[in-house]
Amino acid sequence: MKPVQVLVVDDHLELAKSIADGLEARGFDALPLGSFAAARTALERGEHDALVTDLRLGADDGLELVSLSRQRAPESPVLVMTAFSAVATAVESIRRGAYHYVTKPFEVDELALFLSRALDEVAVRRERTSLRATLELGSTAEHLVGASPAMREVGDLVRRLAQVDVPVLVLGETGTGKGVVAQALHAEGPRAGRPFVQVNCAALPENLLESELFGHVRGAFTGAASSHVGLFEQADGGTLFLDEVGEMPPALQAKLLHVLETGRIRPLGAERERQVDARLVAATHRDLRARVQAGLFREDLRYRLDVVSIELPALRHRQGDVALLATRVLAELKTRHPTSKVERLSADALQVLLAHDWPGNVRELRHALERAVLLAPGALIRPEDLPKLESPRGPVAPFSGEVEPLRALNRRYVAWALERLGGRKLATAEALGIDIKTLNRHLGDE
Repeated sequence: MKPVQVLVVDDHLELAKSIADGLEARGFDALPLGSFAAARTALERGEHDALVTDLRLGADDGLELVSLSRQRAPESPVLVMTAFSAVATAVESIRRGAYHYVTKPFEVDELALFLSRALDEVAVRRERTSLRATLELGSTAEHLVGASPAMREVGDLVRRLAQVDVPVLVLGETGTGKGVVAQALHAEGPRAGRPFVQVNCAALPENLLESELFGHVRGAFTGAASSHVGLFEQADGGTLFLDEVGEMPPALQAKLLHVLETGRIRPLGAERERQVDARLVAATHRDLRARVQAGLFREDLRYRLDVVSIELPALRHRQGDVALLATRVLAELKTRHPTSKVERLSADALQVLLAHDWPGNVRELRHALERAVLLAPGALIRPEDLPKLESPRGPVAPFSGEVEPLRALNRRYVAWALERLGGRKLATAEALGIDIKTLNRHLGDE
């Protein structure tokens, strides 16, 4: 965790330095400032965790610094120092958002105590918000639904890796549930009470993605009217999930590599780096090795991200999980849409689901069931209540019917072998005597 940075402001700089030295000795990172102008400049950067300021700064009013701090960094507590004769002004500072005041002369221990209490309250509020979000996500390994060997293996990996603080790369086709795995890694581990922050790297243009990840200070670029805390800092102590990391622009890949190597970030326009402690989970549906060979992804970053990987099987490779998934998803959707009359799937509707190839994976299944929950007129979901499913599953048992091209036969045989082995690609490739890339080519996954 980065040390707490406290700005200490007094128009007598030597006094500010003395207080800052006392706070430093008690574990704070304190910066003494001797003027209103210097304090305003520091506050506008928005880099402080707390502010301690005198209310009388020569001809300037310390109350303005209280208001500015609350504007630039609303969660950062403010403590004011005042003479006994100006207690009424100190009370006004509390009305404007200050946490507490101390009257001069005071002991640094007293100030440190109030600072610690204020920062603890901020931490409790953040944890409460994070815990509420985690509970709403309900994202534990139990939500990785599947009885197939491949999904049991995924669940076991998640439980083990959740306790190990290393980057994890989650692989799988779009819609297989990579985000659920990332949430489960967070919720099952020691960081569960801290923030879980996510961003889709493919959804934002490069300049906006850089600002979102690393933050910026006021005036860093045209339109930056105030400072912005980046996602790495928002995830401090918790987990940052980078979805579709394979789409990240090369310039940002270099900055991400720097964070992984040093644990430090530099917001746009900032004068110095900041320490962050966020566990990184990344996901992609791309073949990163192929992206490296094409010059689109840094090889050193791939090694850094892929310390351990979890590969999610496509739904078409674990047909036995479709009924179980449908039951779980239907229960969740009924809770989300309590006015729906739907109670369960009819046997015919379930057969339609089992026959479908699910190119959109679990996400497509969820969308199909949600449509039925919203539109079905009665308690049973019937085939006509489901959307039109365009790609029915063909037979996977080999060597039946007419003679067909060798390529098609290879694909059917490999698909049959993959299903027999529970959707586990590595085990299937080893059993067939081929590598993963060749297996994917036979399956049409590349």
